[in-house]
Amino acid sequence: MPETRPEIIRQGWLQKRQQKVRDEIERNRRGDYKVPTWVLAALLVAVLVGWLLIIFLTGS
Repeated sequence: MPETRPEIIRQGWLQKRQQKVRDEIERNRRGDYKVPTWVLAALLVAVLVGWLLIIFLTGS
């Protein structure tokens, strides 16, 4: 049974993470980037809250 050492596992994880970051940077440089879903959701909530504030503050 092969022995798994934590430093080997950690190094593999770190290399995968660095490659993911490099790939994402390359996609962004090509203009092939996406806006994260949580950013779109936060923007939608902000717009809805703004509309509600306008309606309730001017409706009184």
